[in-house]
Amino acid sequence: MIIYKLKPNIGSIRKKKIIGRGIGSGKGRTCGRGHKGQKSRSGYSKKIGFEGGQTPLYKRIPKFGFKNRNKKKYNILNIKDIQKIIEKYKIKIINKKVLISLKKIKKGNKLKILSKGILKKKIIIYADKYSKKAYEKLLNNGSKVNKI
Repeated sequence: MIIYKLKPNIGSIRKKKIIGRGIGSGKGRTCGRGHKGQKSRSGYSKKIGFEGGQTPLYKRIPKFGFKNRNKKKYNILNIKDIQKIIEKYKIKIINKKVLISLKKIKKGNKLKILSKGILKKKIIIYADKYSKKAYEKLLNNGSKVNKI
């Protein structure tokens, strides 16, 4: 391939249509802008969100409410659920990786332990948060409680 011999395909390059140079040019007089009106004037620019006089969407929707993008999401696990997992899978250490592999919690969210239920066996547990009652129940049971 020789660079100076390269040429565009036939018909791919056209001359620019010259407007506003008399009726004989094909784009004279109104220059393709039609007759009168805001769009035919010089300096016209359509405003963002303008809907032709109709009340625009940003004015029609309600202006209240708030969703925090940085909200911390927690996977919630009760003590009774932990007891079921221990009985079914014979596990002594519970953490996020184990629970994700068992498909009990979703990946990416933090883990919080709540107090509903009774724990019969001692375990080692790793979680991001505990409710006060759950923390006390686990300590009274003799389990090792660790915060991540």
